[in-house]
Amino acid sequence: MQGFAGKVAVVTGAGSGIGQALAVELARSGASIAISDVDTDGLSVTEQRLKEIGANVKADRLDVTEREAFLLYADEVRNHFGKVNQIYNNAGIAFTGDVEVSQFKDIERVMDVDFWGVVNGTKAFLPHLIESGDGHVINVSSVFGLFSVPGQAAYNAAKFAVRGFTEALRQEMAVGGKPVKVTTVHPGGIRTAIARNASAVEGLDAEELAKVFDKRLAKTSPEEAARVIMDGVRRNKARVLIGNDARILDVLVRITGPHYARLFSGVTSKLMPSSTH
Repeated sequence: MQGFAGKVAVVTGAGSGIGQALAVELARSGASIAISDVDTDGLSVTEQRLKEIGANVKADRLDVTEREAFLLYADEVRNHFGKVNQIYNNAGIAFTGDVEVSQFKDIERVMDVDFWGVVNGTKAFLPHLIESGDGHVINVSSVFGLFSVPGQAAYNAAKFAVRGFTEALRQEMAVGGKPVKVTTVHPGGIRTAIARNASAVEGLDAEELAKVFDKRLAKTSPEEAARVIMDGVRRNKARVLIGNDARILDVLVRITGPHYARLFSGVTSKLMPSSTH
């Protein structure tokens, strides 16, 4: 992948944040864009920005948890543009709550969107990416797909699962000689709406948690994140770490192994308050 001009790229969760920034940067680089989100208002904003750039854009409401709809959507995009080169499985949600007090439905919801949404998107578009002869799957995990913290078991589980799924897929494509490259993305603290739109168990103030995240952790802009991702795609990197926080924490986890939890315990106890009591 030397460039994006003439490529057809699909971006889920494109109504805001990294997804919106990716769509804009891809359009500026000459790609045709298929964007989707459950947030139709945000999606309309993104669509308008792309049209102002002069991009060839297809915008659709899509719930990534609805598998049959996703499969139909993939065929529609392929038929609309004539090909598909890239899928950016970016849509995601967040939830805070200790395992002891979290409801099954809350954990399932995070897994449905953050993991199964990625699986649905990958499976739906993979035949079209192979057909293109120049495909690329880009799946967004998280820095929380590298290490775990208290209160984020559901999110950790989903993002670790995305990491394992995507790394296995990259090996399969290489071993099978398929014309599809695969990249896992691990954003650190990004200034997006995911924290502000997150939910939490009863007893925790989701809005207050979002304020803490935005003030202490969100250091990288969505636009910068998009540029880093696209550079990684261009260079066919197996994984992309976004932000100094992600790079530093990745090194610490690799050096300390399972002992990282003791090093992080003091910090995470302040940033991720327990919901057990």
